[in-house]
Amino acid sequence: MGKIAIILGATGLTGSILLEKLIKDQRYKTIKLFSRKKIEGLPLKVEQFVGDMLELETFKDVFTGDEVFCCIGTTAKKTPNKETYKKIDFGIPVTSAKLSKENNIPTFIVISSMGAKAKSSIFYNRTKGEMEQEVLQQNIPNTYILQPSIIGGNRNETRIGEKIGLAVFKLIQPLFIGNLKKYRIINAETIAQAMLNLANSTSTTHIFTSEKIKEIAIKRI
Repeated sequence: MGKIAIILGATGLTGSILLEKLIKDQRYKTIKLFSRKKIEGLPLKVEQFVGDMLELETFKDVFTGDEVFCCIGTTAKKTPNKETYKKIDFGIPVTSAKLSKENNIPTFIVISSMGAKAKSSIFYNRTKGEMEQEVLQQNIPNTYILQPSIIGGNRNETRIGEKIGLAVFKLIQPLFIGNLKKYRIINAETIAQAMLNLANSTSTTHIFTSEKIKEIAIKRI
């Protein structure tokens, strides 16, 4: 029998790439998407549940499967209100982890961020760190937290400032050597492949930094 995968954030850069990979992967018979809007043109193996992601608990009865891939995330520019920001970047991943625990889903994989730290003075890092703590406290058997650096890739939406920043950052990549390697740009494709590989591994490690994510993407654990 094939597996059932759940994706949150399938309309985002990394989530959309992961969705494509899961559709092609014969190990998965069903892919469940939970999002606020429907994605058109998907094959029959994809089931879509559309609604308010801030009220994810309403999907409890259908939030069932073998693996959860949480690719949810926003930015300060898109969500300047800190209360709303936390509801998204903290609330949705934590709620999905709790639902996973309640529904006995054994594998939970979530994208966090480099620098995540619950006691950080930086709001963004603190929010991610608090999310990680809460997710780990659910004690889901196979919990994997990815902490990528700046994520590169072709986004559907236009972010001029971000594109300029990424272009400059790419130019100075050769300077990041030794301990600075963890600050190098990591492609969304690499993150998506690492998530898929982790879901089909027996790794006992729970938190993965950017360099480790790159290693996982090119080999099975």
